[in-house]
Amino acid sequence: MTNETHLDPSLSLRPVQWADLNAVAKLIYDVCEADGDTTVAVTPEELANDWKKEGFNLERDAFLVETKDGRVVGYEEFGNEVEHVQLYSDGYVHPEFKGLGIGTTLLRAVEVRAREDMQLADSDSRIFIRSTIDNKDEQGHSLHKTEGYFSIRYHWRMEIKLQEPPPAVTWPDGVELRPFVKDEHAMVVWQAQNEAFLDHWGSHETTFEEFAHNRFDAAKFDPTLWVIAWDGTEVAGFSINRFRMGIGWIGTLGVRRPWRKKGLGLALLQYSFGEFYKRGTTTIGLGVDASNPTGATRLYQRAGMYVASEFATYEKELRPGRDLEE
Repeated sequence: MTNETHLDPSLSLRPVQWADLNAVAKLIYDVCEADGDTTVAVTPEELANDWKKEGFNLERDAFLVETKDGRVVGYEEFGNEVEHVQLYSDGYVHPEFKGLGIGTTLLRAVEVRAREDMQLADSDSRIFIRSTIDNKDEQGHSLHKTEGYFSIRYHWRMEIKLQEPPPAVTWPDGVELRPFVKDEHAMVVWQAQNEAFLDHWGSHETTFEEFAHNRFDAAKFDPTLWVIAWDGTEVAGFSINRFRMGIGWIGTLGVRRPWRKKGLGLALLQYSFGEFYKRGTTTIGLGVDASNPTGATRLYQRAGMYVASEFATYEKELRPGRDLEE
């Protein structure tokens, strides 16, 4: 499989370097702006934190296409999501440079990298790579289908624009909020998150190190925005929130099974709305699996949220075998 031969002669492919950070963040923003939703872009600080995650090697796992004068017009990164069997890619092509072979070149470069990485997987495991695009990106759909990918799932970014304070919150009996204290509560919240998302599509247990890096090393980490609901000594539910690209962001909202169907999810959501509203932020968003098995999409709609953007996830099987869940 070749990489560069599909590129227009005016362009070149190379590994990413740390000096490219701002240019890549700008490219991602420009692509998201063209797609109509800049809230899913990243700041340079957020991108830098992503590049520092354990196991990610920038020059090995990220690819860049640039013009002869050094303008960054394409970017794609590879990642090992779970045990070298669940792999992912995330790519961007500047809207002014479509049709020049950038998308094909980047997707094939990532597949070469994925086939190297899969050598570390168990010999009988099924291995696949996933890639998510804005559902309005017709060229992205065509590209993935041409390269042997199949659409398997849809995700929504939902949002609400508050015109007034959200309604007062009623907590289930026995449940109370306590301020999040990182040194005391981090471990139990991490455990609660792993448990709450066991039955969600594509999710897997994270290590505490992954959890800490994603949450505490993030540029916008603010413990006062973490809403943790307790029932005695047990974490019943949580809403891990932050600011993102100019809006309030419900990063992860979960309710553990024993406390479901008691109104806790709605209470966490509305309380989070209120915390952002008090800080002067009236647009609040979140991401959700459109086929969420716990009824989260209905909950969010009931709270007044609507679908702002839709994304399609594609998958390509690199080797048949035993599914990880087995």
